[in-house]
Amino acid sequence: MQFLFKLAVKSLAVLFVTWLLSSHVHLDSVWTACWVAASLVFLDTLVKPLMILLTIPVTFLTLGLFLFVINAFMVLIADYFVEGFHVKGFGYALIFSVLYSFFSSALEQVARLLNRSDDDD
Repeated sequence: MQFLFKLAVKSLAVLFVTWLLSSHVHLDSVWTACWVAASLVFLDTLVKPLMILLTIPVTFLTLGLFLFVINAFMVLIADYFVEGFHVKGFGYALIFSVLYSFFSSALEQVARLLNRSDDDD
C-alpha cells in the first residue's frame, strides 16, 4: 500500500512539473504521468546506482554536480520508453529532474506530516 501511495505522490509531482514546463514538456494524460513516475522509480532503483558507480571520478571532480546530469539522463530514458511523454532536450530534462526531485520530496514530507497528525487523533 505504501508503494502505491508513493507512486501517487510522484505522479502528482510529474503532473505539476509538467504543468510548470508545459511549453517544453508534453504529457498525454494522467495515466501517462503514472507511467512516467513508475519508470523514474524503476530507473532510480536499478539504473542510476550503476551510472553513479561508473561515473565516480567525474562526480568527484565536479563535487557531485554530475549527479544532476545523471538525473537528467534518467528523465531522457523515461522520455524514450514512455509513450506520451516528451521532453524537448537535455536542458529541459535537467530542469524537469531538479523540479521533480524538489516537489516529490516536498509532497512526501507533507504526506508524512498529515499522516503523523492523523495518528495523534
